[in-house]
Amino acid sequence: MTDYALAVDVGGTKVEAALVAADGTLAPGSRDRRPTGRASSSDELAGAVRDVVAHALAAVGPDDVVVGAGIGSAGPVDLVRGTVSPINLPSWRGFPLRDLVAELVAGVVAPDAPVTLRLDGVSLALAEHWVGATQGADNALAITVSTGVGGGLIVNGRLLSGGTGNAGHIGQIQIADRPAGQNASAATLEVIASGPNVVAWARAQGWQGERGEDLAAGYLEGDPLAVAAVRRSANAVGEAVSSVSTLLDLDVVAIGGGFSRVSADYLDLVRRTVDEAPVNHYARRVRVVRSGLSDESPLVGAAALVWQAGLLG
Repeated sequence: MTDYALAVDVGGTKVEAALVAADGTLAPGSRDRRPTGRASSSDELAGAVRDVVAHALAAVGPDDVVVGAGIGSAGPVDLVRGTVSPINLPSWRGFPLRDLVAELVAGVVAPDAPVTLRLDGVSLALAEHWVGATQGADNALAITVSTGVGGGLIVNGRLLSGGTGNAGHIGQIQIADRPAGQNASAATLEVIASGPNVVAWARAQGWQGERGEDLAAGYLEGDPLAVAAVRRSANAVGEAVSSVSTLLDLDVVAIGGGFSRVSADYLDLVRRTVDEAPVNHYARRVRVVRSGLSDESPLVGAAALVWQAGLLG
């Protein structure tokens, strides 16, 4: 007999679910994913959630117990209402995701079992603190640099969710002057540092590649525009880390996500900025490390909402 948490992750490009044991490992055969995207309708997205949850629950053995469900979602989220409004899924505005998952697990989990919703970056921070690279740190930031930029915080040994559940939205903090005539998002970390936006910036400068993989190859070959684009991204991440570390006096920052591996020295570039940017010296003490989690991290993070519920802020 094994106790499991049902983990559900909703992102801009995919929905996933799996059963996750108390040690952070996924039950064999329980993981499933379905594509999402800006063009997905509300019904299509809800159907994808139903499909992946049904697949995961089908892996529950006759003696297994599902002790609760954790949901990590792209945000913003509303913890009071249990709704989500992911920036990159425009058909979901105020969608009752928590109620949907609760309906799907009814009869599988005990009536009083938790169904917990949090921002996906917040869930990631909890996962890193549980089984990843920030174990033992009371003040830590987890960042993922990929199609977007997300993050979450552990402060004084507890998960920081904030008043509405949206603490940790590091991708939407502004780290540059807003260009005249453009909206606030033009100056955000996500627009400056995330993979697709870095590629778009490089192409606007005259670079001829098309994808992040091309940018990685160009960087390795010393292409000046590819090098400039990657360094611009890493510097932006370093500036954001410096700002958050100055504000919260962090011990460690774990950085993951596909674009953080665009070059072998990406984290070194981030560290260089962290060493140079802070006004106050204490902000330079923060350690910048690579994420200790695999590509299962969104699901481990969602499961951590159940297994590490005592740390929820």
